[in-house]
Amino acid sequence: MEKLRILLVDDHVLFRKGIASLIANRSDLTVVGEAEDGIEAVRVARETLPDIILMDVNMPRQNGLETVKILKGEMPHINIVMLTVSDNDEDLFKAIKYGAKGYLLKNLEPQQLYDMLDKVRNGEAAISGAMAAKILQEFRQPDKSKEKEAGGVDELTAREIEVLDQVVTGATNKEIADTLSITENTVKIHLRNILEKLHVKNRIQAAVHAVREGLVDDTNQ
Repeated sequence: MEKLRILLVDDHVLFRKGIASLIANRSDLTVVGEAEDGIEAVRVARETLPDIILMDVNMPRQNGLETVKILKGEMPHINIVMLTVSDNDEDLFKAIKYGAKGYLLKNLEPQQLYDMLDKVRNGEAAISGAMAAKILQEFRQPDKSKEKEAGGVDELTAREIEVLDQVVTGATNKEIADTLSITENTVKIHLRNILEKLHVKNRIQAAVHAVREGLVDDTNQ
């Protein structure tokens, strides 16, 4: 298995070194760089091209949210996961809107961090439990900020709807594969097609869109 290459972005040196030490305990993970603010993060990301960026929200000069927007615009395939003490709703939803692949709180246990990194490696979202609850609550809120655009998205197939229905429950790729009796690779293909058709950046945005637009039945979620 190839090592997952990680860039750490946080203005607290001791915290960065602590995370780097945890990552060093895993043979399949490696730290390729560190940065203390968003401006430095963009520079180091350009130099190292990491697989994952673990980044704080509140930093001097340029915060994490602004940096997500810049990095995803320039390097859309890099996975960015916010690792922060902020459980602010606005920070959470802005991060997701700008393309973050996950949102973790700094009070998680080391094994939880490893599990979340494994999820991102498999193309899944990394969300702390408390943040997942906030997203679930957001599912229930109608989107009044914009009207539906006729023909704005391509029609999903029956199988894609089934996959999307599982995504809304928070199921992993393996769980979706087991439930639908298909391979994980097939799940990944369906997910890629779903994101393209819905014009969204990740599975979190796809789930929010699905529930808001009534593409799946969330009454039993």
